[in-house]
Amino acid sequence: MTETHALPAKAIIFDFGGVISRTLFETHPLTEASLGLPSGSLTWMGPFDPATDPLWRDMQADVISERDYWYARTRELGGLVGKEWTEFSDFVKAVRGDAPAEVIRPEFLQTVEEALAAGLRLAVLSNELDLFYGADFRTKLPFLAQFDAIVDATYTGILKPDPRAYETCLAELGLTAGECVFVDDQDRNIKGAEKVGLRAVAFDVTRPAESYARVRAAAGLNPTGGTA
Repeated sequence: MTETHALPAKAIIFDFGGVISRTLFETHPLTEASLGLPSGSLTWMGPFDPATDPLWRDMQADVISERDYWYARTRELGGLVGKEWTEFSDFVKAVRGDAPAEVIRPEFLQTVEEALAAGLRLAVLSNELDLFYGADFRTKLPFLAQFDAIVDATYTGILKPDPRAYETCLAELGLTAGECVFVDDQDRNIKGAEKVGLRAVAFDVTRPAESYARVRAAAGLNPTGGTA
């Protein structure tokens, strides 16, 4: 449950995949077209239809990690197109190529604009930003230049929900947990954030507009757009 705080927020900390960018589940048609696969080849739908995706259910049950899930999908997709992909970034580069901005959620961009106008600081806290997307991915997303901190476990080696992951991000922002709103689409990471005192907003990838309305409300912005 998201905790209510009396003091106004000073920053929003975003997870990346699913929160900032559309999920790979949502973009199956783009993936199939990029890889030259017949339409409907990809049937695993993760949170959009868990019944289609035993691996996703295992990940949600903590039988496998999120990294394990995506490495398995990388090997599977590589096999479909005759490639020996060993890194998730191989998959992402192949399907999202030179236009990653096309899969950024418009609700996110609106929220960033409103947050900056209100003087809020911005951060990304990711378990695998460069590991999954490749180090050159960031250069194709100009909005990241407006962020005050990007903390990526690709380099720190500290994965959410380890408390140190959140604490590292807070230290880079120079803020306390109670001054920040944290947004993530994984329940385990939300629980970890709440344990360190962050105002945690659980992002539902199947309802991005509703989720961003809750993010804006938690940050003291108008949920329907504009400053409160």
